Amino acid sequence: MASSEIAVQDLSQATDRKRVVNDFSIQVATVNGSGSQSANNVLLRSLFRMGIPVSGKNLFPSNIAGLPTWYTIRASKHGYVGRKKEIDFLIAMNPETAKEDVLSLAAGSSAIYDEPLKLNELRQDTQFYPVPFDKLVAAVCPEAKLRKLVKNMIYVGVIAQLIGIEMEAIEKALRKQFAKKVKAADLNMNAVRAGFDYAASSLTKIDPFYVEPMNATAGKIIIDGNAAAAMGAMFAGVTVVTWYPITPSSSVCEQLIDYMKKYRIGSDGKATFAIVQAEDELAAIGMVIGAGWAGARAMTSTSGPGISLMAEFSGLGYYAEIPAVIFDIQRVGPSTGLPTRTSQGDLLFTAYLSHGDTKHVMLLPASVSECFTMAVEAFDLAEQLQTPVFVMSDLDLGMNNWMSDPFVYPEKPLQRGKLLTAEDLRKLGGFARYKDVDGDAIPYRTLPGTEHPTAAYFTRGSGHNEKAQYSERPDDYQNNMERLARKFETARSLVPKPDVVADGTSEVGIIAFGTSDFAVRESRDQLAQEYKISTDYLRLRAFPFNPDVHQFVERHERVYVVEQNRDAQMLSLLKLDFAPKAVSKLRSVRHFNGLPIDARSVTDDIISQEGK
Repeated sequence: MASSEIAVQDLSQATDRKRVVNDFSIQVATVNGSGSQSANNVLLRSLFRMGIPVSGKNLFPSNIAGLPTWYTIRASKHGYVGRKKEIDFLIAMNPETAKEDVLSLAAGSSAIYDEPLKLNELRQDTQFYPVPFDKLVAAVCPEAKLRKLVKNMIYVGVIAQLIGIEMEAIEKALRKQFAKKVKAADLNMNAVRAGFDYAASSLTKIDPFYVEPMNATAGKIIIDGNAAAAMGAMFAGVTVVTWYPITPSSSVCEQLIDYMKKYRIGSDGKATFAIVQAEDELAAIGMVIGAGWAGARAMTSTSGPGISLMAEFSGLGYYAEIPAVIFDIQRVGPSTGLPTRTSQGDLLFTAYLSHGDTKHVMLLPASVSECFTMAVEAFDLAEQLQTPVFVMSDLDLGMNNWMSDPFVYPEKPLQRGKLLTAEDLRKLGGFARYKDVDGDAIPYRTLPGTEHPTAAYFTRGSGHNEKAQYSERPDDYQNNMERLARKFETARSLVPKPDVVADGTSEVGIIAFGTSDFAVRESRDQLAQEYKISTDYLRLRAFPFNPDVHQFVERHERVYVVEQNRDAQMLSLLKLDFAPKAVSKLRSVRHFNGLPIDARSVTDDIISQEGK
């Protein structure tokens, strides 16, 4: 049989497939700066308004405009929101990548493309829909300068007609996108209708993909992780924010500026906060340490290169025991790396950031709701432990849109830790700044300006004794460092506990954290359904590790540690914490190509190591 006949047969088999409803991915391939973001948001929110669980991922270049960008929407009736490895429906709008994009599709996929590109000539096992975008946009947009932007709304209408997105949902999503721009909304809605009408009259549906209304998004919101973190920081009572712009963390502070201007202006019209754009990351964390020493709740946000610059001041915060919160929105390194790709590659460096013996607390949010709650927890922990606390998000979580239940208003009072007032000092008669009084290795502190003669103490990054006096005595240094190590042990009982899903019968365990959680949850279903392999799951939420992590490993024969970096950094941290017998049970599943981790890759790796 000729290869062309096989291809035609493959296409025939593909089009005979059963309807695939609310369970596929759409990828839009275009160029950066073309205005496609608005169209993609409208598509995402339209599906969301139909009650279908969705997630959106933006893969964009690290330049201003002109290079390829891809946006992927996943619709999943099962509620899976991790990246799907396969693309089911391609919208090919970039001539430079169109051929490669089409050839990368699996057989049976579908593609909408700009008619002059003639992509249908590339293969016969894919369903193609040619659309004359320039002709259609010219009819609805008289101004030639605007056509490049409005053109994207044509594909919204085309795919809406092909897969069944309700026009009412699209119009509501579009009107929200252009909330204060009625004329722009009208123009773009006309473009959507033009695409919809063209598809209805000129295209014959030959693919199996459909959407139908569900009720799985009622009461939920869509938000990105950086906005959620900013909101959490505001609710945590932050008053000093210093930062230097860096992808992908900049929007944490940009969003925080908007929130604080809206909610933190006093009755006199003056701001009750300070947000400072520093000259670099070194200056930013220096100001945070200074503000934390003065009693303010202070923070900065950055990414890997910024964390590198913050090493020395992080060590000062650890050794002088000063509260600070640092949000690390991780991206691919080393060096400049891939600034607009996601990673979990800062773990080892951050855990021991600075020279000498240092150990830092890290929180590991896995969802936008945890970006919110862990922001609040980070400030509490920083003051309770009197130390810098790092919130380890990543680009995928921080910059992409995610579904979530509405955030719960934090009603628990702020936890300021062992903070002595003038009244406390009058009762005590004085205090020693670095003395372990309660056996938890956490000393007491005062704030500058406390009106009592014994409130003052020296804060220094050089050797000191319990009374904060300068000292180079070996016993003073060793005692202080041993107390700091014990304080880190105390932190194990204060940081968020891991989430554990276990039935007590599985030999195989999986450990993951952060955005790897989405892929692991779906992978566990694949392992159970396709290979009859039952697994237990522990999601890490913080470092240092809670005793529950040790118990989980002890209960299993094999434990796979899933993470998004080359060097198995979380596995290394676990090995440093475990006895040799437990270490022998640990295996590594790594994903580090810059794309968000997907379930199929996790499943395939585990099956390979299981020898199946």
